[in-house]
Amino acid sequence: MNGLRLFAMVLVLLGILAAVYGGFSYTRKTKEAQLGPLSLSVKHKHRVDIPLWAGAGAIAVGGVLLLVANGPTQGGSAAG
Repeated sequence: MNGLRLFAMVLVLLGILAAVYGGFSYTRKTKEAQLGPLSLSVKHKHRVDIPLWAGAGAIAVGGVLLLVANGPTQGGSAAG
């Protein structure tokens, strides 16, 4: 399996995940204050939204790259 084909498959997979989930979230912990042995921290939850068109575009580009990576097929019908 060549690199272009692997990249195309990863792109299709990421596109499907983006279309299904619509984004991802992560939690960031920040240290606000420390008074002796007592420390205060805050957890900030962030969400990154991925538009549906971006997921569909990734699927389309990955599909085209898969077709290009496969190249012309050998064989087919024999003449004569």
